[in-house]
Amino acid sequence: MPGPLADIVVLDLSRALAGPHAAQMLGDLGAKVIKVEHPDGGDESRGWGPPFVGPDRDISTYFLAANRNKQSIALDLKSDEGKRLVERLVRRSDVLVENFRTGVLDRLGFSAERLHELNPRLVILSITGFGHDGPEGGRPGYDQIAQGEGGLMSLTGPSPDEPYRVGSSIADLLAGIHGAYGVSAALYEREHTGKGRVVRTSLLAAVTGVHAYHGTAWTVGGQVPRANGNHHASIAPYGTFRCADGLLSIAAANDGQWKKVAALLDIDPTLAKYATNRDRFAHRDELIADMEKALAAHDRGHWLARLGEMGVPAGAIRSIDEVYAWDQTRSQGLLVEVDHQVLGPIELPGPPLRIEGAETAHTAPPMLDQDRDAVLRWLEEREE
Repeated sequence: MPGPLADIVVLDLSRALAGPHAAQMLGDLGAKVIKVEHPDGGDESRGWGPPFVGPDRDISTYFLAANRNKQSIALDLKSDEGKRLVERLVRRSDVLVENFRTGVLDRLGFSAERLHELNPRLVILSITGFGHDGPEGGRPGYDQIAQGEGGLMSLTGPSPDEPYRVGSSIADLLAGIHGAYGVSAALYEREHTGKGRVVRTSLLAAVTGVHAYHGTAWTVGGQVPRANGNHHASIAPYGTFRCADGLLSIAAANDGQWKKVAALLDIDPTLAKYATNRDRFAHRDELIADMEKALAAHDRGHWLARLGEMGVPAGAIRSIDEVYAWDQTRSQGLLVEVDHQVLGPIELPGPPLRIEGAETAHTAPPMLDQDRDAVLRWLEEREE
């Protein structure tokens, strides 16, 4: 069976990561995604590296990460010819994805009002840095800036004095995810109303939207959360611990799990300082020291096996190459093989979502303007 969005056409005017990631997610669900790129170099992420691969070392692995299941056509949106072709594509599309700075698409002649004149059923996804309105609406933003401005860096790192960015471009990726689910909801609504909506999100919204308990710690509890390194802000023991040959993670999220850990490590769980989560958290440094003293007796493999037997959540800390070599990763469809026009057969990180009975035949990220002829033929057929 094809993916659930097999009859949906997505016009992807976005570049870099947030918008392309959203469009890629829709493509993973079966949508036909037409990526419009500037003739001069295309999506800016085509130039982001290292690493670069290919015979001429000019293909960005960054670009490969966000553009599977798409066709590429190069158009200059400032030219009359480019605008005319985009108008034709808009009329035949279900979704348009863009992440220009606020006002740029309007100045190009493609405001939301104009787009809905061309196609009242069009769902428009607009992703910005800080929101399209408000006192700082239209402000430019990249992932690093949003992580800082949105408070995420203050929660990440070894201590409150050393804010760290999250290692992946998490603001971009979350904005793409939020955008894709907003589009899905708007498409569902369109089945009842016959009209498309404008769906908006931003890097700031994406970061703020995952504060979760850190947010309520302040808004309700009046406490400003700070970085806790590799240990949880509210639960103990829940973090990384040193054993004989390195680190492992242990997450004892309730008293039952803690008692199992304590028994394994020969720690008295009835001690007043360790009796409840509140007690353990208040004495977390002592708890970590006691646990690591016991863990030093054996290597990671020993402890993971014993904790697994007990049903206590625990895990290794894998490098990226180890993750993709792991049988469990592969069993979940988190790697897909595609045939790239230049690179030949390659493996890409796969979609994180599986829908029973529906499977998308994945295609490789395209070279710039690779699909011009195919897109134009498809457009002509749709216009007949």
